[in-house]
Amino acid sequence: MPKRANLRVFSDIEALAPVDILRRAGLPVETVSVTGEEVVESAHAVGIKADKLLADIDFGKADMIVLPGGLPGSTNLDACTPLTKAIAAHFAEGKPIAAICAAPLVFGHLGILKGKKATCYPGVEGELAGATYTAAIVERDGNIITGKGPAAAFEFGYTIVDYFKGAGASRPLRQGMIYQELLG
Repeated sequence: MPKRANLRVFSDIEALAPVDILRRAGLPVETVSVTGEEVVESAHAVGIKADKLLADIDFGKADMIVLPGGLPGSTNLDACTPLTKAIAAHFAEGKPIAAICAAPLVFGHLGILKGKKATCYPGVEGELAGATYTAAIVERDGNIITGKGPAAAFEFGYTIVDYFKGAGASRPLRQGMIYQELLG
């Protein structure tokens, strides 16, 4: 696949680890291309086939909108007007949203982090307008979940599982994926 940096819209691990975890938990997940092409190139030049194109999505039916991080992916997502309008409408309806790494900047630019605790990749915190930056690996404040960066991808996914299935629901996944062994 030719390199098209301007179309790279996600960090590999920050997109695929949560998708894997959510699907293991039995939660429905649809990956969406905002580029108009089915195959989207990751930040590290890996081509991934999206489940759907942005034009084919009815965000009104979505339970949650999740943004993977990475650069230039996060700035590309931020520049996608149909996506940012969908996020603003989704959030205005009280529905949950999540973003990891640099992608919380999209929420910051929309003004939806005002008065909320949030985390993001170090150096991006200035883009989280009105948020209280915590530097936590994962932060959940009401219906907003944010993750710090690539190493947070698993915890980010588990936190989304717990959001939908209840506190501790991710425990069997953590054990089955041998995640707890990383923590000692």
